[in-house]
Order: sequence, then C-alpha cells, then structure tokens
Amino acid sequence: QSMLTYALIGIAALATIFAAYKYLYQGPREKDAVNAMYKAQQLFERDSFAVALESPSGAYEGFLSIIDQYGGTKSSNLAHYYAGVSYLNLGKYKEAVEYLDDYSPKDDVTAITAAGALGDAHAELGDKAKALSYYTTASQTDNELLAPYYLHKLAMLSYSEGKKEDAIKQLQMIQEKYPDSQENREAEKLLARFQ
Repeated sequence: QSMLTYALIGIAALATIFAAYKYLYQGPREKDAVNAMYKAQQLFERDSFAVALESPSGAYEGFLSIIDQYGGTKSSNLAHYYAGVSYLNLGKYKEAVEYLDDYSPKDDVTAITAAGALGDAHAELGDKAKALSYYTTASQTDNELLAPYYLHKLAMLSYSEGKKEDAIKQLQMIQEKYPDSQENREAEKLLARFQ
C-alpha cells in the first residue's frame, strides 16, 4: 500500500511539474515568440527576404533570431519554414534545404509549399531526382490552387529529364482534375507540343 501511495505522489508531482512548465514557462515563451516574429512576417510578405532573416539594425527579431531564442516553440518551428523560403528566394539553396528540412508542418498548406520549395531548391542544386520526389509530394493534394501548380512544375522537370510519358500524364491530370486552373491553358499548349 505504501508503494502505491508513493507512486500516486510521484504521478501527482510529475503532473504538477508538467503543468507549471506548460503554463508558467512555455506558454509565455510562445506568446513572446509570436509577438517577436510579427515584424519579420510583415517583411517576408513584402518580399524583403534578407531583412526578414536578420535585422540589420537590431530593431526587431529576424527569423534566424527567433529560431535561436525561442527553440521548441511553434513560432520557432514556423520560422524555419520562413527562413527556408527566404533563402530560396535569395538564391541560397543549401541554406534553404537546411531550414526547410528542420521544419515540421502543422497545416496542409505549408506542408505542400515546403515540399514544393524543397523541390525548387534541389532542382537548383542539380539534384533532379530529389526535386522530382518533392514535386510529386507537393502535387498530391486536393488543393485546387497548389495541385495544378506543382503538377505543372513536375511535368516540366519530368520532360527535361527525358520522362516524356510521365510529363504527358501529369499535364493530362491538370486537364482532367483542374480544368479551371491557370495551368490548364499552359497544359493544353504543352500537350500539343509533347504529343
């Protein structure tokens, strides 16, 4: 009976420690990280990728600083995504891969766009096999804006790699599943050329 009592006390103590950590330490850090990242997100949305990564004046927190100072928070995780896409847009493809690989998607849209961004980065680095794999992942979605976009990228890369039949299938998929998409108009022209 005394062992059971000790076990219950131990469980209660662990629950108290966990609750204290979550609500007294991690909760405020999450809030601080969200507030700190606001300016960097604004700059990212304006395509100011270099200053979104690092504040030249130190007047605000850039994505790299968020990652360093708020590790383990949701904002730090999301900052990896923003940093990866920023580096991609700055032509720093190895850094883009590094940060995007460290991102754990928590929603469908960034899961798709992160895979697509990794496809872009690997294509630029010359690793076409990895690029094809990531574009395939990004295109396997029901999102009516993103699916045809990445199917088109997949088709173009497939064709450039000598996989003409794959490219034709991917373009036909755009026609069948996404006839109202912007990519469908381009798919019609490309199919006429490829076939």
